[in-house]
Amino acid sequence: MGGEKRINPHAPHCGFVMTHASAPNLSNHLPQRSLTVGISGASGLIYAVRSLKYLLEADFTVDVVASRATYQVWQNEMGIAMPQDPVAQENFWRDQAGVWDSGKLICHRWNDIGATIASGSYRTAGMLIIPCSMSTVAKLATGLSSGLLERAADVHLKEGRSLVIVPRETPLSTIHLRNLTTLSEVGVRVVPAIPAWYHHPQTIEDLVDFVVARALDQFGIDCVPLKRWDGGIRQGSPKKAEKTPQIEVKSNRNGVANANGAHANGVSAAT
Repeated sequence: MGGEKRINPHAPHCGFVMTHASAPNLSNHLPQRSLTVGISGASGLIYAVRSLKYLLEADFTVDVVASRATYQVWQNEMGIAMPQDPVAQENFWRDQAGVWDSGKLICHRWNDIGATIASGSYRTAGMLIIPCSMSTVAKLATGLSSGLLERAADVHLKEGRSLVIVPRETPLSTIHLRNLTTLSEVGVRVVPAIPAWYHHPQTIEDLVDFVVARALDQFGIDCVPLKRWDGGIRQGSPKKAEKTPQIEVKSNRNGVANANGAHANGVSAAT
């Protein structure tokens, strides 16, 4: 039936639920547990780390490509160097995500236009760009591929596969909004990095994980332990007095507020 839900029986660790309407790629028999993750030079790389954590824990195959600017942004935000060698970078991301024994992680150089994900014949269930800079948005909206990240995204567009972006910028200019509208008009799902509060977050990771969960929802992937909205306080139910949640904030050696990758400085808008 058109709206009938189908559950992947091979996903014991991840509720992978899709419908014909939300996931038209099922008709093409695309691999459901293979996702491409693009990481651009926008501020907020913790979003990428938490995405990788949950996808790998759910035993996904994940192709990762980080843009050239990501290396500089990571250095600025975290004070450590991100390796460019694909094998070393796989170990780097697994170490950041804290996941060593599950999933399959394949890293690509930012300029390797001969990589598998640069071709439409390499089949995936979709691509997630998290975080997504406004420079990357502009390139995608105009069909410009200056590196592997943009090429892989362009491939997903031309193949009619799911492409989800998580823009991390504020405020947004009219140019930004027009570029985002262009992408939305061709089917790209835009999930801004805006957390909610109804799940009573206690840590920065809770705030980040909400955005990650909503981004993965666009693929029909449910593998983030998130307290979802259940209708709230219903009529006639007594309201409970609750204290305002105290968000846990840690500091790294440079004094930058963070929680396993969160930050308080303002590097942004890079590719």
